[in-house]
Amino acid sequence: MNTPKRHYARPLDLKHGRIDMNHGAGGRLSMQLIEEVFVRAFDNEFLRQGNDGALLPATAGQRLVMATDAHVISPLFFPGGDIGCLAVNGTLNDVAMLAATPLYLSASFILEEGLLLSDLKRIVDSMASAANYAGVPIVTGDTKVVEKGSGDGVFICTTGVGVLSDGPSVGGASARPGDAVLLSGTIGDHGIAVLSLRESLEFDTTIESDTAALHTLVAAMLAAVASGAIHVLRDPTRGGLATTLNEIARQSDVGMMLHESAIPILPQVEAACELLGLDPLYIANEGKLVAIVARDAAAALLEAMKAHPLGKAATCIGYVTEDSNRFVQMNTSVGGQRVVDWLSGEPMPRIC
Repeated sequence: MNTPKRHYARPLDLKHGRIDMNHGAGGRLSMQLIEEVFVRAFDNEFLRQGNDGALLPATAGQRLVMATDAHVISPLFFPGGDIGCLAVNGTLNDVAMLAATPLYLSASFILEEGLLLSDLKRIVDSMASAANYAGVPIVTGDTKVVEKGSGDGVFICTTGVGVLSDGPSVGGASARPGDAVLLSGTIGDHGIAVLSLRESLEFDTTIESDTAALHTLVAAMLAAVASGAIHVLRDPTRGGLATTLNEIARQSDVGMMLHESAIPILPQVEAACELLGLDPLYIANEGKLVAIVARDAAAALLEAMKAHPLGKAATCIGYVTEDSNRFVQMNTSVGGQRVVDWLSGEPMPRIC
């Protein structure tokens, strides 16, 4: 399916321009880079699906899903996790967001000269633990070493393969006016956990990353409602909830109306964002999902989500609207309205 084109203020300068950190932030510039460089060069029917993974043709009667991700977080270890479990969970989630059951993972490592072997072992053990807990083995991989100063410790790329049961496809282009927008829990936990360590911030309560594999939550949701009731699933990582919803609105050619008071945020995360001048809507998450679903299925889905350990704080945060401008808007807590735009700039680099 062709995704609708977004018109940018000006095209990238592909002759003289250079990559900067904003191109990796997950916002508008990231999307422009993908469209004007990668999609233009690699264009095919699977890439054009526009999701975090690709739904592949049926093989031996089964539909396969494939997703890949690169992880470059700094620091490598943070409250609630590390680059190892993040690499496993992030790719499992990309497979799960297409309503597929993850089957296998691969992992490739770029190691910087001078990395402590004890740190590498800790990271690899964390990956093994996360994969074992999820029930998805790491079956192949690769390792390269680069000179000191070229790799920031370790970069990890993971690829996941999953299988999709029969039924309508779930994807970013399937949101419909009237659908409910569900969120599985609090936002901003991961990004603020990483930033608090970077900036040596101290809070009365520890802020921990929410990194988690979401495929069992997705399975519980799929089992709770009729086939086809769930239209879109997406984990709001880089660029946060705001950018994720803008991506979906763009793919589906719809708008959205959110309710600020319905969006759950931990008090300590909200306080940290206020202190640092950040909007939690744009902060990365690694263990939450957004589900856009038929309105008449929303209550049953919320019940199923709240019964799962990873969805206890699930709530409905708004609805999909008919809007040719594809605006994501929000009723604010003080009674006004505002447009929730794409992430602009890079407030928190190297976050996943």
